[in-house]
Amino acid sequence: MARPHRAEKSRDNARQQDRQVSLATSRDHNIASVCYNAQVQTATRLWQPGFLLPRFWPTWLMFFILWLVTRLPFRLQMNTGRLIGWLAWRLAKRRRCIAETNIRLCFPQLDTAAQTALLKAHFLSLGQGIVETALCWWGREKPLRQRFVLVGDDHLRAALDKGKGVILLSAHFTTLELGGRLLAMQHPFHVLYRQHKNPLFETVMHRARQRRFEKAIPRDDTRALLASLKSNHAVWYAPDQNHGGEQSVFVPFFGISASTLSTTSRLAAISGAAVVPFFQWRLPDNEGYLLTLCPALADFAGDDLRADATRINQLIENVIREMPEQYLWVHRRFKTRPPGEDYPYPTQ
Repeated sequence: MARPHRAEKSRDNARQQDRQVSLATSRDHNIASVCYNAQVQTATRLWQPGFLLPRFWPTWLMFFILWLVTRLPFRLQMNTGRLIGWLAWRLAKRRRCIAETNIRLCFPQLDTAAQTALLKAHFLSLGQGIVETALCWWGREKPLRQRFVLVGDDHLRAALDKGKGVILLSAHFTTLELGGRLLAMQHPFHVLYRQHKNPLFETVMHRARQRRFEKAIPRDDTRALLASLKSNHAVWYAPDQNHGGEQSVFVPFFGISASTLSTTSRLAAISGAAVVPFFQWRLPDNEGYLLTLCPALADFAGDDLRADATRINQLIENVIREMPEQYLWVHRRFKTRPPGEDYPYPTQ
């Protein structure tokens, strides 16, 4: 008769141990969460002693000047941006050579004079984009609300109604930062971004994006991205740059074989999220901005990663042709080449 009693007592002891382990695990998880949050707060704390070192003084000066520009009237802001772009066109010779190569490859039908005109127009747009980035971070909301028109917001609402999240498919245009903030005024969303090598720049950028968007997710944090989609959030994602690696495939971009991320297909397949294209235009004569949300891509993702990547490249290419000067041509889009092809950019 004693044996069942001992067995029951043993089971009680086991349950007690399980409860203790569970409590300890929960406590450790809470401690880890507190430590992680403390690390994030430290990483995004602006007033750190290290940021007062002389090597950060030029960055502080740049931020101060850009903040001052955001207090100017809009027309002066855009003219200041064009001046910055003109200076970059004159002084940033390496980036000018990269952009010149990209334009020559993508627009072979243009003669030399037309390619040069597009190159100059791009750098003026690039300078305006720098000012627009400052407006995204520090610009007053009321004037900005009066300077954009949003078309197709019903497409985003319909996609979110399905409850599986939305990938806001976009591309790297010079209006990228401000376009994101303007959309966030109507539809809050999460944003995927690449961390900056300059820690002060990264801190300021991260703090600004955390203020303007619901959440800023580092580009390599796939778990956080999938968690956002699973929670039925919209996540901004631009797969148009060259990252090489195993997640890329070679497909045409302006008729040239380009290393293209296949991650959009993989994310859509895993999460079931809809893919809604989103693009923004800077209107002429300082009239403001046009933001366009397109219908969700039908039958995406498919079984062929190359076919999906080709479809996305073609979509982005069609938008670029509408406003070629506003695309980010200073990026080495074709730096990764298929075996046997030469590197297209100047090496000096």
